[in-house]
Formats: sequence, C-alpha cells, structure tokens
Amino acid sequence: MFPEFTLCYARLPEHFFERFDPVPVTAPRLVAFNRPLAEELGFDLTRFDEARAAEWFSGNAVPQGAEPVAQAYAGHQFGHFNPRLGDGRAVLLGEVTDREGRLRDIQLKGAGMTPFSRGADGRAPLGPVLREYLVSEAMHRLGVPTTRALAAVTSGERVFRRVPEPGAVLTRVAASHLRVGTFQYFAARGDHEAVRTLAEMAIERHYPPLVELADSERYQALLEAVAARQAALVAKWMGLGFIHGVMNTDNCAISGETIDYGPCAFMEAYSPTMVFSSIDEQGRYAFRNQPWLAQWNLARFAETLIPLLDPDQKRAVEKATAVIEAFEPRYEAEWLAVFRAKLGLVKEEEGDRALAEAFLDALAAGRADFTLGFRRLAEAVEEDAPPLLALFESDGALQEWLPRWRERLSREGVGMEEVAAWMNAINPLYIPRNHQVERVIAAAAEHDDFAPFAALTEVLAEPFTEQPGREAYAQPAPPTERVFRTFCGT
Repeated sequence: MFPEFTLCYARLPEHFFERFDPVPVTAPRLVAFNRPLAEELGFDLTRFDEARAAEWFSGNAVPQGAEPVAQAYAGHQFGHFNPRLGDGRAVLLGEVTDREGRLRDIQLKGAGMTPFSRGADGRAPLGPVLREYLVSEAMHRLGVPTTRALAAVTSGERVFRRVPEPGAVLTRVAASHLRVGTFQYFAARGDHEAVRTLAEMAIERHYPPLVELADSERYQALLEAVAARQAALVAKWMGLGFIHGVMNTDNCAISGETIDYGPCAFMEAYSPTMVFSSIDEQGRYAFRNQPWLAQWNLARFAETLIPLLDPDQKRAVEKATAVIEAFEPRYEAEWLAVFRAKLGLVKEEEGDRALAEAFLDALAAGRADFTLGFRRLAEAVEEDAPPLLALFESDGALQEWLPRWRERLSREGVGMEEVAAWMNAINPLYIPRNHQVERVIAAAAEHDDFAPFAALTEVLAEPFTEQPGREAYAQPAPPTERVFRTFCGT
C-alpha cells in the first residue's frame, strides 16, 4: 500500500540521527485516515486494509523500505538554549515522492521512548493527536503552508499527563522536518560541515533555484529565502487570528511550513495580547509577538550559517545582519497584502495600513469575534448589516470606520457584489474553534465516540462555503465553554 520510500535523511552520517524502531502498542485501531492526502502521496488504496493500516500507522509494523530514525536537533525554548533535544517521541519512516514529484517526509508521532526522550514516555495522548489532525488539515484548507495529518491511531494504552488519557499515534507528513534547531544542534558543536550538509539538503529540497549559485552567494540566498517564507507564513497566521503558542526554534521549519501544533488556538474576541498556552506564563508567544519571534528565530538560524556566508567573519555577520534587518519591512509588506485582501482591496493606496489597523482597533474596542468580524464585513459593503453590528458589544468605533472603508472601496472601480464575493473567498466562516475542538476530544477520549471528530473534520474541509444546517460550527463559544488555556500534551 505504501509508496516507495526514498531514504534521504537516513543516508546522512549517523550523527544526524539515532536509528530507532517504533515501540509497539497494545491494541492499535485506526480512527482517522486522510484518503485524499494518501492518494496525493501515491498510496495504493485498492489494497487498503484497515487492520494492516493500524499496524503501520501505530508503529507495530514497519512498512517495507522504511528505515525509522529519530532526528537530532537543538533549540531555544522560551528563549533558553537546549543543545540536545531531538525527536523524543517521533520517528521518521522515510521520504516518499508524491504525485507532483515533491519529496515528503512521513513521520510517526507518539511512537515510543527514543534516545532523545530525556526520561519522558515517548507517547502522545489522544487529545493532542486529534487537535493536530484537525488544526493542521484546517490550516491546509485555509491556504496556510503546513504539515499535514495522514492518520490517527489509538494505542489501547493509557498515557499520564495531567490525568490518565487514552494514547494515540499521529502520522504526520511534511515537506521536511529540517528546523532552525537542526542547524543549531551542529553549530553548537562547531560542526560546520554538518551545517553545510543541512544547508545543501534544504536548498535541494525547498529552494532548488539556488543550486546554481556560487557558494559565496548560495547560503545568503538560502537565509533570504527562508526569511521570505517565514514572513509570508506569519502574515497568514495573523490574518486568521491564529496563535501558534510555542514558537521555539525547534518549531521553526526551514521549509516555511507551520509545524508542531501543540498549545495552538484561534482567537475569538480580538485581543492582540492574547495567549492560550498553559506554559507561556510571561506571554512571550502572544499573538502580537509572533512577527518579532519569527525574526528572532531567523537570527538564530543566521548565526548557524556565519561560517558559510563568508570566510571573513565580520563580512559574514554584516551579510547575515542585513537579511535579518530586512525581515521587518518584508513582513510588513506581507501583512498589508493579507489585510488588504481581507478588506476587499486590490489596488494599493497609502492609507491602507491605517485603515486595516483601525478596523482591528474597532474589533478590540467592541470585543468582536475576529473571524466573523471579517466574514460579516462582506455584508456591509453598501449599508450597515445587522449580523455584523450584532458581533460588537459596542459599535461606536465600527460605525466611525465603516464610511471610511466604503469610500476606499469606491475607488476600486468594481461592483460591490464582486467585492463581497472576493471577501468571502478570503475570509473563512469556519475555523477550528477551541470549544469545538475540546468537544470532539472529550467525545473521543471519554466515550470512544469519533463521530463529532469526523463531522468537524468535514466542516473544516470547506471553510469559505456556507454550509446549511451547520451554522453552529461558525459561532463563538458560549460563556460556559470558552477556552482560555491549551496544553501541548508532551
């Protein structure tokens, strides 16, 4: 059933990883399988067997051609450097070439205690597995670069976190699992040749046009390309009210994908200082800090490349600094492009940033739902819309803003129906709202009922389309179900 494996990472020198076979579980059961993704990856679904799939996706059986490894990496966690992290509960089975010719990693998450586990059990609770499955697939449908979820398997075992919980294993698909922390692992050891090896792998897999450049240009171009993708990625997060929750350098992918959905969440009432993660006590990874943290992570990546950028260290530092300093205007341009689109604007005018910020201020002043605030705005292109006004506890700032926006729209030179349709194709109606995610987790973990999970997965597959009968999925949490803390499950 599996496509043929390509063992790029497993063919690197052995100090890049630890060979590790997944630890078998007691009673694997397949509870979610992403057939469209499997087809995209080249799986032969005519030979699909659910029981056999549960064995593979739990780690009880290693697919033919796979050579499981736990990858080595380091990372700054909440600003503090740990020189040896690595895959403490994940194994890379190998890479496959999908139907579009792209190399994709297939990884099992929750596969048991590896040499990098540092005393942890190497397992994953069911709740975080379902959360990552739901949110990563929703992000894909929302147009955000992301790792994907291929399968979820319950283990028949209990894992112990805050309370005993059912165990599970997630099969994750990624463009690669190269992280800033992967480069840091070897840079901290002074292994510049290993850093060069990683840089060449990153270029070949993610930035192939750079292969033709000379060494004197190639690695600076790599840094610039990674910075460009991070700027675009975080701007998309900000346009969705998404809070990653744990932007450590080991969670910053060189590919530009969103990776590691731990204590992540989508805001409801807009607040730029919003924090959900239970372990982010100082608010380091608050919503408004995400662009700054992306730049900070890129600076750590740049540090690892200094020996490759120029033989003269001073010139190398100057080259790296120039790229990092250019991140802010690059990000600002990406942010403005995202919010222009959300407001129905195509042309560029000088005051557009102030217009976008004023709407965000109105959302904050009225404690209005971020997602529905933008979605219902399409109904107000010509006159006030009751569904929009109803979102605001106080709408004074909104009422002051609306005429400014309509006047700006009038200069677009297109019909207002066209503007509204454009906005509805940009601003989602359905997102993985925290209380809904918690509901499906509770049903699965407490009652072994996966029907709510399947229903929410189906809704989130069409985030921009009105789905009659499913209006409740678009609504913010009632006061009794509001979620203010999320947990990573490690």
